[in-house]
Amino acid sequence: MTGKGVRVCQKVTVAKLIDLKKIDNEATLRVERSKTKSVSLPPVSTQHQMDTNTLGVDPKKRKTSSVENAFNLQARETLDHEIARMFYSSGLPFHLARNPHYRKAFAYAANNQISGYQPPGYNKLRTTLLQNERRHVENLLQPIKNAWSQKGVSIVSDGWSDPQRRSLINFMVVTESGPMFLKVIDCSNEIKDKDFIAKHMREVIMEVGHSNVVQIVTDNAAVCKATGLIIEAEFPSIYWTPCVVHTLNLALKNICAAKNTEKNNVAYEECSWITQIADDAMFVKNFVMSHSMRLSIFNSFNSLKLLSIAPTRFASTIVMLKRFKQLKKGLQEMVISDQWSSYKEDDVAKAKFVKDTLLDDKWWDKVDYILSFTSPIYDVLRRTDTEASSLQLVYEMWDSMIEKVKNAIYQYERKEESEGSTFYEVVHSILIDRWTKSSTPLHCLAHSLNPS
Repeated sequence: MTGKGVRVCQKVTVAKLIDLKKIDNEATLRVERSKTKSVSLPPVSTQHQMDTNTLGVDPKKRKTSSVENAFNLQARETLDHEIARMFYSSGLPFHLARNPHYRKAFAYAANNQISGYQPPGYNKLRTTLLQNERRHVENLLQPIKNAWSQKGVSIVSDGWSDPQRRSLINFMVVTESGPMFLKVIDCSNEIKDKDFIAKHMREVIMEVGHSNVVQIVTDNAAVCKATGLIIEAEFPSIYWTPCVVHTLNLALKNICAAKNTEKNNVAYEECSWITQIADDAMFVKNFVMSHSMRLSIFNSFNSLKLLSIAPTRFASTIVMLKRFKQLKKGLQEMVISDQWSSYKEDDVAKAKFVKDTLLDDKWWDKVDYILSFTSPIYDVLRRTDTEASSLQLVYEMWDSMIEKVKNAIYQYERKEESEGSTFYEVVHSILIDRWTKSSTPLHCLAHSLNPS
C-alpha cells in the first residue's frame, strides 16, 4: 500500500493469496447472510383490493379518495403492519396489545406529532429508563412507608425456585394498603439454616424499623420456626406467625398422603385409602397424557384439560380430584368408545386398569366422599390465600371448618352425632395438632378485636 507504510510480503505465494482471498470472501458472505433481511409489507389491504375488483377498476389506475387523504389511511395501514410484524417476529403474546401503556405510547406520539422520534434502544431501556422508573416507583411508595409507624406492618417471607433452579428467598411488607415487595436474596450457595435466615430477617426488620413491625410470617418448616424464636427473643414486641395457608396445606397432606410410620400407624390405617384413590387418579392422568394418540382420544370427548399439578402446589390432590369430577362423563365416554377399543398398544393391562377404574361406581363414590369432607378445609385455604386481611377470622373459620368436616363424615357413615367415628377422630386430631402448632396470641387478639 503505497504511502501507507505497508508493503507486500514477499513470502506470500500465489496459492496462499488465493486461499486468503477465499477465506475473506467466505467471511464477507457470512456477514451478509447474518444481516437482518427486510421483507416488504403487504401493499394493499384485502378490503381495498376487494372493493377495487368489485367496481371493475384497475388497481394501478385507482385514485385515492379525499377521505383516504384526510385520514391518511395508507400510512395507518402501513403502521399497523409494522406493529403486527414486531409481534410476529419477536414472538410477543397477543395480550400485550391489551396493555394500557402499549396504547398510550402510540396515542401520545400521534397526538403530539413528534417528528423524527426514535423509540428508546436496547441500552436505554435497560439502564437510564429502568433507573428512572425505579426512582419514580419508590417516590410513589413513600407515602405508604410513612404510614408504617401508625398501624404497623407484617413482614412476609417465602422460599421458591426460579426457572434457572436458583434457590431464592423473598421479603415483602404487608399493610392494610396491600403488599409491597422489599427484596429477594439468592441463597443457592448457602446453607439455609436458622442463623442464615435470621440474619437476613434481622436486616429487613432494621430497614423497616423494628418498632413498626408487628409480626413476621413464614411457612411452618422447622427452620422457619427456629428463626421465629430467634427473632422473638431479640425483638420481644415482634411475633412469629406461621402461614395459615401452609398450615392447612400440611393438614391436607397428613390426611391425603398419610405416612406409614410407627407413630402414625392409626392415621395411616384410616387414611391410606385416600392415598390409593389419589394414586389411581394420578395413574390415569399420566397414562392418558403420556401418549399423543391417547391424549387425542381424550380431547375428542372433553373440552377441559387434565391438570399437571406440581406436588408443591397447595392442595394438589384435591385440585386434581376436583378436575376428575368435572371430567367424569367425558372420561367414561372415552373408555367405552370405539376409538379406545380399537386403539392397540403395548400397555393393554394398563389400559384395562384405566377403563375399570373410570367405570367403577365405588371408586367415584370415594372421590365424592373425599371432596365432601375436605371441601371445608379447601374453602378456608382458598379464602385465606388472598391479599385480603383474614387474621381476625381465623379462629372462627377454623371452628366452623372442623364442624363442617364432622358433618360430612358422619353423614357419609350414617352415624348419629353421639356415636363415635374412628376416621373422624383421626382427621380431627390432625386438624387440632396443626392448629396447636400454628396458633399464636395474635390470632386470639385479632378475633377479640374483630367488631363483626
